[in-house]
Amino acid sequence: QVQLVESGGGLVQAGGSLRLSCAASGIILSNALMGWYRQTPGKQRELVALMSRDGSTDYADFVKGRFTASRDNAKNTVSLQMNSLKPEDTAVYSCYARSSMDYWGLGTQVTVSS
Repeated sequence: QVQLVESGGGLVQAGGSLRLSCAASGIILSNALMGWYRQTPGKQRELVALMSRDGSTDYADFVKGRFTASRDNAKNTVSLQMNSLKPEDTAVYSCYARSSMDYWGLGTQVTVSS
């Protein structure tokens, strides 16, 4: 059974930083396409960062230069370092993995106050 569990969300002031982590079980993340998505009420889920198996990462334009996604294969985790946070970054952030199937974590709330 595959599980993705996010942590690290919380409340932060605009301009601050947070680091999200996604711990996986039942799947080897180094063999999977990994991503971070976010969603706010009433809006569609949107891609934040997508990490390919070859090590390349694509970012949404609205986070380029501010967010950095990374893998720790030894710990079987992925992380999202978020700097220079803005109120519009407020959302539930979810971890995503694709191997033979698509898997999602439940998400972690990030709230950025102005």
